Amino acid sequence: MQTLIDKIKKSISLSPEAIEYVYSIAKEKKVSKGEILIRQGQNVDKTFFVISGSLRSFCVEKEGKEHTLQFAIKDWWISDFMAIYNQEPASLTIECISDSVVIEFNAQKLNDIYIQFPEFESFQRKNLERHVVSLHKRILNQLQLSASERYNLFLKQYPNIEQYVPNYHIASYLGITQQSLSRIRAEKAKK
Repeated sequence: MQTLIDKIKKSISLSPEAIEYVYSIAKEKKVSKGEILIRQGQNVDKTFFVISGSLRSFCVEKEGKEHTLQFAIKDWWISDFMAIYNQEPASLTIECISDSVVIEFNAQKLNDIYIQFPEFESFQRKNLERHVVSLHKRILNQLQLSASERYNLFLKQYPNIEQYVPNYHIASYLGITQQSLSRIRAEKAKK
């Protein structure tokens, strides 16, 4: 929990009461590789802050093909925010891809923090701005960059994640086949 408090304190000053409230609505949780935190189709009322390890969000097409939308590593937030804010069933599954420690929040109680402690609004606004910018960059990168360029960008954004993420998850995130990913890695190794 202190990791999250320290991260928040870098952006805003927190009163002891605000810190106490964060502790009261949060639960530190150890999750095992393969554990599902949110399943596509279920109601969503949780959001997660990653202390250690890695998670991913993905959706599954009717034909069974997976599309990885996001990886979440240390100090990142993950949930199905569309489901939370639109109050609809999850369109994403959140899966733990390595043994991890997360802080779990009830989304409504986390939202109520702004009423009691308005200073959190600027912190959350900055988080949302970064998230929107990240999503726009991801969309533009998918449209404008070659698969090799997207892979290089992936390595910068998620350093060391290749150690514990299966190739098919990475290929899914990049929007390419596993064979294309292998070819890109082989070309990169030649250089």
